[in-house]
Amino acid sequence: MSTIESKLAELGVTLPEAPAPAANYVPFVVVGDLVHVSGQIAANADGMIKGKLGADMDADAGAIAAKSCAISLLAQLKAACGGDIDRLVRVVKLVGFVNSTPDFGDQPKVINGASDFMVAALGDKGRHARSAVSAASLPFGVAVEIEAIFQIK
Repeated sequence: MSTIESKLAELGVTLPEAPAPAANYVPFVVVGDLVHVSGQIAANADGMIKGKLGADMDADAGAIAAKSCAISLLAQLKAACGGDIDRLVRVVKLVGFVNSTPDFGDQPKVINGASDFMVAALGDKGRHARSAVSAASLPFGVAVEIEAIFQIK
């Protein structure tokens, strides 16, 4: 088991198989030492995590949804690294989209669910630049979608 996967296991997380794309795109693109991972939607063992922040979901529930996106991002990273996730140098950037009402203003608090998880799982390698923005809707009615850029060796 890799060093990163050992840390994930300590946190009670096992990486799933990398989710397949839902349309005409690839799940990730490797350019030099950067891996650009397509947006990963909120999902867990029960399926997609749907909801609209500020209507039928609060920021704490949104943060849990964002953490699920982060887990999928790491699964895609592992696939991009041919199964060797320890090639990770650092998380460069996360861009989080929050399905929210016009008056909901806690998008950063929601995306903290992913950011906090990256730091807990990866230490300083998990510290990153970030955007957290509102979206009027997201695919399939999911609560959160997050894309990422990783640096690898």
